[in-house]
Amino acid sequence: MTVTDTLDLFSPTLRRERVVGWQAPGPAAKAARGWSGMEAMQAIRDGRLPPPPMAMLIGFRMSIVEPGRIVMELDPREDLENTIGLLHGATAAALLDTAMGCAISTRLPAGQGSVTLDLKLTYLRPLSVRSGTIAAEGKLIKLGRQTSYTEGFVRDGKGDLAVHATATFSMVAGV
Repeated sequence: MTVTDTLDLFSPTLRRERVVGWQAPGPAAKAARGWSGMEAMQAIRDGRLPPPPMAMLIGFRMSIVEPGRIVMELDPREDLENTIGLLHGATAAALLDTAMGCAISTRLPAGQGSVTLDLKLTYLRPLSVRSGTIAAEGKLIKLGRQTSYTEGFVRDGKGDLAVHATATFSMVAGV
């Protein structure tokens, strides 16, 4: 006899739901027009500008904003797990892509932005709901006219390194 013979995997008692709300990103982008990247990142951190919808979907928040450095935090939840009870790797990828892109933004003037060209992650240890608050740090390595380079780290609640990343971003104007 297997576990599936004795357990109804689709039982209502095993069902979970999560409702996600967010602010429309267009008006926030319009409100921040004319702000430097640093001003916009500080406004998101301080709650004067709503976070992007992706942050609300995954549940991360910006906790540290410094020139060339951003830290995002996430309290891991069951709805981010894969079928083996670990946080899905895409969770760390989204955290790092955001933190590293925002780290670049802290050094940009108004009207300039960046988009991800490549993202390489190395997973060093698994993360789960038992990991404690997860911190994703993005650091600007080199700011360029056409491309910029970043490095990122995800640490568990004990400060142990779980994921290391590097990324290249294309610089874009008129954002």
